[in-house]
Amino acid sequence: MLLKIVALFVSVIHCLSADNKCVPRSFGHSSTVCVCNSDSCHMLESIETLPTGNYVKYTTNQAGLRFVKEKGVLESKINNAQNLIEIGSQTYQEIVGFGGAFTDAAGINIRSLSEDLQDLILRSYFSEEGNEYRLGRVPIGATDFSLNPYSYCDNQTDPEFKSFKLANEDYDYKLPFIHKAKELSKNNLELIASLWVAPGWMKTNPEFTASYSFIKSDMYQVYADYYIKFLDAYKNESVSFWGVTTGNEPMTAFMPKAIPSVGWFPESQGRWIKENFGPTLRNSEYKDIKIIGHDDSTLLVPLILELMFHDEDVKSYIDGIGLHWYWDFLVGMERDNETHNEYPDKFIIVTEACNGYIIQQVLLGEWEGAERYAGDIIQNINNWSSGWIDWNLALDMQGGPTFIKNYVDAPMIVNSAENEFYKQPTYYALSHVSKFAPKGTVRLQVTADISGVGVTALKRPDGSVAVIILNTNFEETETTVRDTTGDISLKLTPKSITTVVYSK
Repeated sequence: MLLKIVALFVSVIHCLSADNKCVPRSFGHSSTVCVCNSDSCHMLESIETLPTGNYVKYTTNQAGLRFVKEKGVLESKINNAQNLIEIGSQTYQEIVGFGGAFTDAAGINIRSLSEDLQDLILRSYFSEEGNEYRLGRVPIGATDFSLNPYSYCDNQTDPEFKSFKLANEDYDYKLPFIHKAKELSKNNLELIASLWVAPGWMKTNPEFTASYSFIKSDMYQVYADYYIKFLDAYKNESVSFWGVTTGNEPMTAFMPKAIPSVGWFPESQGRWIKENFGPTLRNSEYKDIKIIGHDDSTLLVPLILELMFHDEDVKSYIDGIGLHWYWDFLVGMERDNETHNEYPDKFIIVTEACNGYIIQQVLLGEWEGAERYAGDIIQNINNWSSGWIDWNLALDMQGGPTFIKNYVDAPMIVNSAENEFYKQPTYYALSHVSKFAPKGTVRLQVTADISGVGVTALKRPDGSVAVIILNTNFEETETTVRDTTGDISLKLTPKSITTVVYSK
């Protein structure tokens, strides 16, 4: 055993002490991936504390740069500067963090790699050598990205939960990697639990993937108790939660596609929250866990919330609102602003996002996916979102496994046959924001009106400022970041994501 641990340590150190550059590989799409194997893996350095008046710029672009670092010094005010990005002093919402989901599919793929690469893929997400994720989403039972549907109490009607137990999938694919992620994040990882699959005997249609299937009204309290049983079971495995949602995508039950779901009408879900789930959680040892409502797309927001929150008792139990990005390209970010303005005491967090859900395949090295991620994150932050959680941490070359063949893309793609994994451009899109938002970070006022350029700004707890800039233009774009401290003159490379950090 000791030799095994030493071998793993030596392998990881070898990988990290080698020339720490991206080893690019093209798969015929618009950009490249970075290859990670036992010989090399591009890792990220910690963000350094800067002397006053200094800045560091990191660039990722379609041409192949990956988190390339340059240093500089702020200048005095530049006369006739164009394309200004002006940083103000007003602060807004605190940033809860960024992260991904510990699905069965993610665990299956990570586990398919050698131990040194398992370690590297988790370091790439959760450690100071990676994205420094602070959020993780944990399914309560199966999702569509499992090998088969399951709950924790499947065999028979059992309202007392005498047969309740965690599944093998929890012990094989979730818990080991959650524990490792928490260790790598130095216990800065906050977990959010979400449920896709309820025991069939609680539902009007017992099939796991049935459309128009709802919790029976006489099972409302039993269903609330089921959540507590899950929290108890994970507590016994030394895993606690920061938040829990009221259920993943209840609107999916009204769609013809067979995705595991529990359907709700807004009024009936509100009743369950008011009379069962809310009181049960708040009167338990888990009373401090954040209850996140909706956990679905922005398509019918804020209408659904209005139907639920007209009852103040329902509203009082909900701490935050979870949104999925899948219809953002149709409805825009106005819904987020409307939701915040209507319910300013509720935080907003994007609880699920991924590429490939329309074409249902992986596009290795696609740059446009990175632009979608960066653009959506920037817009969400600017419209009151406190966090953004990616979907599967890792998928295979096909975009699975998924028992309903609902293939999608992910920032990390595993090629188990070659014992290697690929860091997609989307991984770096997340790096450019997540790595610069430690606990205590808040959104900062920023003004910019530059064609093809998106911007957001963050004030970090040490007082430094991070400016995240997406350039979707096909040509170099000159811009100037202006603060009371001074100016930073930038040349944004074509099709690029840039993060500038400066000390005031």
